[in-house]
Amino acid sequence: MRMRMTIAAAAIGLALSAPAAFADKLDDIIASGVLRCAVVLDFPPMGSRDANNEPIGFDVDTCNDLAAALGVEPEYVETPFPDRIPALVSGRADVGVASTSDTLERAKTIGFSIPYFAFEMVVLTKDGLGIDSYESLKGHKMGSVSGTFEAIRLENDVDAWADANGSFTPYQTQADVFLALSQGQIDATVVTSTVANAAAKSGDFEGFVVGGKAPYDIDYTALIALREEYGLLNYLDLFVNQQVRTGRYAELYAKWIGSDEPPDLTVPGVYR
Repeated sequence: MRMRMTIAAAAIGLALSAPAAFADKLDDIIASGVLRCAVVLDFPPMGSRDANNEPIGFDVDTCNDLAAALGVEPEYVETPFPDRIPALVSGRADVGVASTSDTLERAKTIGFSIPYFAFEMVVLTKDGLGIDSYESLKGHKMGSVSGTFEAIRLENDVDAWADANGSFTPYQTQADVFLALSQGQIDATVVTSTVANAAAKSGDFEGFVVGGKAPYDIDYTALIALREEYGLLNYLDLFVNQQVRTGRYAELYAKWIGSDEPPDLTVPGVYR
């Protein structure tokens, strides 16, 4: 009898000490039937609105593909660049499909998938300002979207140049930057080649031209979720892997960027 009681007590102790099972965000999304994607919709061709005000772009299609893989419906949560992480932290969105650079500083707050897109940076300026290279930006008024990879680098370079005639102004949205450039409030900005080419070809901004490449590292961007949601982050990794190896990544790149040769998503010399 004493032995049976001892065994029973030990079993209860083990049960009480075992970690409780719980559903993670991945389970919650599947159960809800809806995937809420934070997307930036003033950043064509990654995200914008069509003539009927419907969200379109590479990121929007990626959200659609992810929702289809999960067997749920997509819902777009429009987030300006500075609102991408707050949208996740506040619970307004489940994942971010929002061209988010995978920086170590951001990784203190959110979790990243493996890269799903890679950007090259170029100078966007107006014809006739004499800007034809990154070096020729010295002494000019510049601006970019606050908190982005390119804004941080550009502001640091402006400070390092220490040119009295040069300046940097942060803006809240890409639309604000384009407006400032078109109105002459700034002379140039640094944006992704995708955005620069789309803006220059759109016909919406008279005189916009590409003024050479910016000597920045390739900007690898990732899908984002709360950093403690390991199940969801693991799923996002596999989703990106499937997008690439099935050819869907190349298909979306050709559709929205206009090239059959999408950039490699792996860092040279590093398995990622």
